[in-house]
Amino acid sequence: MIGVFRMNALRKAGGVTSLILLIITASIAVVILFTPLYQLTVRIHDLPERLNMTYEAIMDNYYVLLRYLHFPWITELEFLDFPSSESGLFHFWEVKILFYINYGILIISSVTSFFYMRYVKRNRMIWTLQRPFFIASLVPPALLFFLAVNFDRMFVLFHEIFFNNDYWLFNPTTDPIILALPQEFFMYCFILFFILIEGAFIGMYWYSKKHAFN
Repeated sequence: MIGVFRMNALRKAGGVTSLILLIITASIAVVILFTPLYQLTVRIHDLPERLNMTYEAIMDNYYVLLRYLHFPWITELEFLDFPSSESGLFHFWEVKILFYINYGILIISSVTSFFYMRYVKRNRMIWTLQRPFFIASLVPPALLFFLAVNFDRMFVLFHEIFFNNDYWLFNPTTDPIILALPQEFFMYCFILFFILIEGAFIGMYWYSKKHAFN
């Protein structure tokens, strides 16, 4: 009896974790691939005027970066209009690895979440998702508040967690690409990410509540 209870508890913990990881990694992927967000940043912050470049040229360089970060067969990053330092290139390589890790977790969690959702539906246990996703839905608003109060600190903390060096501190002289990637752009990315996961968490909560006894 105790063994069955433990097995069910582990299955629930693993299933809920898988669903949360799926939501997080899928939201990250959406933010990464949602190029209109960068296009909006370019326009509202007058980057063509500030960089003395055309809008099309800035976007072409951004697409060069996206292709490098996504395609494993592109092993060298060469911007069309920006020189790069060794430390800058190394940082982008680290970002490339993080992208692959995110997509890897996304694929794995998609599969495990599919089987877990099938399991809870067959056993009429969708109601068990209410509490985990209610709790999860409380986190994004808190992080959004922290972002609004002190985005600079959150931005630094993010890099301290995911990178064990300071190569992300770009020098505009040696890595002028940073001028085309203003900090405001990353703030917009964080905001969109938190909105996406909050929407998903709330959606899962109401779904489990609505279909709990179906």
